[in-house]
Amino acid sequence: MTLSAWLDARRPAPPVRLRARIDAALGSALHGDADAAVVACLRAGEELTRELLRENATSRESALELLAADALVTYAFEAASERPGELAAACRAAMVRIATLAGEPARATER
Repeated sequence: MTLSAWLDARRPAPPVRLRARIDAALGSALHGDADAAVVACLRAGEELTRELLRENATSRESALELLAADALVTYAFEAASERPGELAAACRAAMVRIATLAGEPARATER
């Protein structure tokens, strides 16, 4: 099963625009094996979050990006839950990776 097919099976399905943004963030990983869902979704969610933090993007205009990052990380944890024996380690590793994003410098915004 591809990651795209795995996402298609999630319920409730996300709104069309959100799914399109999720797909774009996943890029070529979308057509890879669903067994890589944890890594692919987490990596894409991290990258979106990194971009949002770097750009200091906190306005309404960033809502779709924020929702996509949240959905990707949620999907990563959902995929991890399908392997209960690996869940605790996967969650710890993901939380450490996500927490490190807060320490990365943001770009100065022009006002």
